[in-house]
Amino acid sequence: MLILSLNFENMTVKDILNCITEVAPLQWQESYDNAGLQVGDLNADARKALICLDITEEIVDEAVAKNCDFIISHHPLIFRGLKHLTPETYIERAVVKAIKHDIAMISMHTNLDNSYLGVSRVLAERLGLKNLHLLQPSAADPEQCGAGMIGEFENPMEEADFLELVAKTIGSPCLRHSALTSRKIQKVALCGGSGVPFMQDALHQKADAYLTADIKYHDFFVPEGHILLVDGGHFETEQFTKELICELIRKKFPTFAAEIAETQTNSVHYFVKK
Repeated sequence: MLILSLNFENMTVKDILNCITEVAPLQWQESYDNAGLQVGDLNADARKALICLDITEEIVDEAVAKNCDFIISHHPLIFRGLKHLTPETYIERAVVKAIKHDIAMISMHTNLDNSYLGVSRVLAERLGLKNLHLLQPSAADPEQCGAGMIGEFENPMEEADFLELVAKTIGSPCLRHSALTSRKIQKVALCGGSGVPFMQDALHQKADAYLTADIKYHDFFVPEGHILLVDGGHFETEQFTKELICELIRKKFPTFAAEIAETQTNSVHYFVKK
């Protein structure tokens, strides 16, 4: 009877926002970030949500086609202040289109990155890591808030097998990595998205490998044979965030229509020589 009472007409954008921020409070976002409501009214009715990693014009088009009245993304569409709303950029065009179709937008970015139940945990679980804990816990809430994740495989594996597992899990045609260390991989640190600042934490905790994204050329020299550094790609290491958000909503509101977007938003493409 309780489930039946969760009526679409009774749901608001704020209800769904609060559902996610229970595990990823907005105060956990980084100072440069813009998580939370991007477009629309928190008190507006929410009947169907489209969930994505990035908001593009094509994502808004999909939301319109599927009669979604709001979009939930990981990456904020609006990172910096907009001085005008014209057809000049895809950001402005997407905002205008959303407003025209009365579609609200919310983003759960670094607050979800910094949650123990967030982005990096999901990636770690997909890889099969156990005994998980935060790589760099926050001083305010070291059990639930912090950057990255570290865990262990039940059995150690060869470096080539680990790279194969990562590539298969994230669906990547290729991986950038540092020089092989000739050691087996058991303890793994990782951070979905841009996690280079936490490489020293991985080294300090004596991880055998560190998986993240957006690694620059000179960063690959840093490990000096002490750790296998792997760049899995920004989209690839954060892609499971969509399922995470959907799961959080459906767990609390089983009858709410939350749907993962079909539109592909990875801005990086690969040419693989045959």
